[in-house]
Amino acid sequence: MPIPDYQTLMLPLLRLATDGNEHRFRDAVEQLAAKFELSDEERATMLPSGTAPMFDNRVGWAKTYLKQAGLIDATRRGYFRITLRGSELLGTNPIQIDTSTLEKYQEFRAFRSRRSEGNGAQQPDIPITLPSPSQITSSPAPEATPEELFSQAYQRLRSNLEAEVLEQVKAATPAFFERLVIDLLVAMGYGGSRQDAGKAVGRSGDGGIDGIIKEDKLGLDVIYVQAKRWEGTVGRPEIQKFAGALQGQRANKGVFITTSGFSREAHEYAGIIPSKIILVGGEQLAALMVDHNVGVSPVSRFEIKRVDSDYFEGDTV
Repeated sequence: MPIPDYQTLMLPLLRLATDGNEHRFRDAVEQLAAKFELSDEERATMLPSGTAPMFDNRVGWAKTYLKQAGLIDATRRGYFRITLRGSELLGTNPIQIDTSTLEKYQEFRAFRSRRSEGNGAQQPDIPITLPSPSQITSSPAPEATPEELFSQAYQRLRSNLEAEVLEQVKAATPAFFERLVIDLLVAMGYGGSRQDAGKAVGRSGDGGIDGIIKEDKLGLDVIYVQAKRWEGTVGRPEIQKFAGALQGQRANKGVFITTSGFSREAHEYAGIIPSKIILVGGEQLAALMVDHNVGVSPVSRFEIKRVDSDYFEGDTV
């Protein structure tokens, strides 16, 4: 079944605490996962940012919203208990609890108002980061958690940037593409210094090898490089030619970088030969350039913070 959204989780989470006892948040996560019969694969599904499991994140936000509405209290770090208000709400036998339900509580309205004004909000009890608040102020609220919305927006920006970078690379001259490959390999930690890498790449031209570059700064091993601006799909024959050139050099490591892509047969061949050949197509090339700040520059940064619970636990009477 689909992973339930955080609003769907509010009512079952509150019902777990109907006994009035203190409950451990991690236990609640496991109980809800069992209730919704989530598979191991669904439990392992991560947020787009990769920072936390999606289900755990959504339970965390359900708990945060219930707390902001005064329906549960955080008794201590990682534990919660239902409040009198929460018990009264359950006594009405609600079909569901969502943000429109919580809007009737002044504390929750104040919480939403603070977020819309750009102020901070309390962090859920799982290690996640808080996104821009402007994404969660509409009513009814979206099914995605604020962090998911932030991650999705980032992924869209990232995808657009990678596409633009790839277009620029394809339009570059062969000489510029050669320099780009050098810059990227050095940024990734290969080739020693840029001067060393510049001397190595583009000088061999031996049987399909465009260059030889150090695998590490000490030069304990070398990697043979083929870097080609390509219009169509790179097929198996080109990889065979490169593999043959490696064998002629008694080498076992190579990387084939192109601005296009590789055929299925090319990938299959690279996977069965003794030599280790890494195929880097245009899309992966653009992603690596963005990852290592080659051909791109930051225009803004967001520093995401959360409450340091250890700091507050040090408070003594």
